[in-house]
Amino acid sequence: MALFRFPSEPPSRPLIRTQNLYLRAPQAGDHTAWAALRTESRAFLTPWEPSWNEDDLTRASFRLRAKRAEREIAADEAYSLFIFDAHTDALLVGLTLGLIRRGVAQASTLGYWMGQRHAGKGHMTEAVRGAVRFAFSDLALHRVEAACLPHNQPSRRLLERVGFRSEGLARAYLRIDGNWADHLLYAVLSSDTLPGARP
Repeated sequence: MALFRFPSEPPSRPLIRTQNLYLRAPQAGDHTAWAALRTESRAFLTPWEPSWNEDDLTRASFRLRAKRAEREIAADEAYSLFIFDAHTDALLVGLTLGLIRRGVAQASTLGYWMGQRHAGKGHMTEAVRGAVRFAFSDLALHRVEAACLPHNQPSRRLLERVGFRSEGLARAYLRIDGNWADHLLYAVLSSDTLPGARP
């Protein structure tokens, strides 16, 4: 297993494919679909996310976001990916394998958000399963961590369904919607037996 990885695939290509989805880095042309999905889902997302900046949805801000994602993938620091329906190419959601630690850790932190109209349809479960496989096989990671608010039952169920195990409570772990909030910590290891069939 490699301790360090230098990706050669250009970020415009899908990095992950599952039965119904593909995941790739954001591109400048994704702005309209992304901004529309984020805008219509704002009330749905606000309780679970950091406060949005005033210019968060602007085209200029999105270009910076896409360039940062490209740099981080090239440096093997983080993989911020958009999730698309493989049959319609519709943007559904976003997912990040971030804070990649190499050397003795070989670990990453998983984060995700869902467009409201796509919630509850199994897309995120399929995407997270694909991302975990990618983390362990393509990135040669040993551990993927995730955190969620204790009252976020859909996120807790998703993580547990995919094979993450609860590891405890972190006090005032992240600043969510303007307030420091406790989070439940979860993790899955490359040596764990993962439930569910390959999507």
